[in-house]
Amino acid sequence: MRDDFDPDDDGLAPPRPSAASVRQREPLDLIVMVKSEGMRLDQYVLLHLGADFSRSEVQRAIEAGSVLVNGKAITKPSYKVRRNDRLHVAMPEPTHALPVPEDIPLEILYQDDWLAVVNKPYDMVVHPAKGNWSGTLVNALQWHFREQLSTDNGHLRAGIVHRLDKDTSGVILIAKDDPTHRELAMQFETRQVFKEYVAITQGELPRDSDYIEGAIKIHPHDRLRMIVSHDPDAKPALSYYEVLERFRGFSLVKVQPRTGRTHQIRVHLLHVGCPVLADKLYSGRSQLRLSDITSGRENITNGEDILIHRQALHAFRLRFRHPRSGQWIEAEAPLPPDMRRTLDALRLYRPLR
Repeated sequence: MRDDFDPDDDGLAPPRPSAASVRQREPLDLIVMVKSEGMRLDQYVLLHLGADFSRSEVQRAIEAGSVLVNGKAITKPSYKVRRNDRLHVAMPEPTHALPVPEDIPLEILYQDDWLAVVNKPYDMVVHPAKGNWSGTLVNALQWHFREQLSTDNGHLRAGIVHRLDKDTSGVILIAKDDPTHRELAMQFETRQVFKEYVAITQGELPRDSDYIEGAIKIHPHDRLRMIVSHDPDAKPALSYYEVLERFRGFSLVKVQPRTGRTHQIRVHLLHVGCPVLADKLYSGRSQLRLSDITSGRENITNGEDILIHRQALHAFRLRFRHPRSGQWIEAEAPLPPDMRRTLDALRLYRPLR
């Protein structure tokens, strides 16, 4: 489960293996749809692996026979996939040093012997991957919890049960042992976890409350983006929203995703014409300045002008059943300063008349 949810890791860590240690990830089975017919094998595999691997790593794996097409190893990265080709991809985890504990401050909202709930700041990647081997949440967790983190999905994602995008702040759940991790991951998989986000949108939503239903798939020309699509290979997605406050040209909205697709909230809000504010990938702008909403009426220094410079999306509330006690646990993360600052400015300069 991605965009906000991706089942991962759990368990008391065994003695650390060497940096050259390799853990085999779960094999990936794919069926080529008509839209991907004619794509190079290395491009197609890379499209479905995410950011953990480079194209050169994928090519080396294909040449080594790690990718089967219709049961046979295809060792040419240039092979053109055909409709209904069945691929079996068995990629190893990237070989690099294990995450180093880093003394990064964390706001811990709740913890006990089995799990913890953390308020992740924006501008923090959840786990190490290509281009982000330090400064991640996992690096911070290694410092705060040491060996008391789950490892079912490898040391690179120790403790991580689900994910948030780098620039999405808020509540994230951490497992301290493998059995707890597996039970929490199952709750996410079976949609028993209640998730609530708060977003500031660019544009005014037409209804006070409604739902957005639209299947999601990877953009055919930009693998970093997702789109709503009617293609049969798109994955069903459903989000409910409620407008909390309206401004001229903006909205404050609460969103409850009922599925966990990659970038689901961001894609669904864009689909209805109100992308998340300052979401560079989907709204076309990476920041909001005070001068953008005051029409230059205020005499503002440059240092005070920027209100927010990341997507205005915050995981506000998470509710789940504790795997050991059976009790419901609910955790809330207060709105971060940049979103509060933006709302204060909108209330002052963009109120509804």
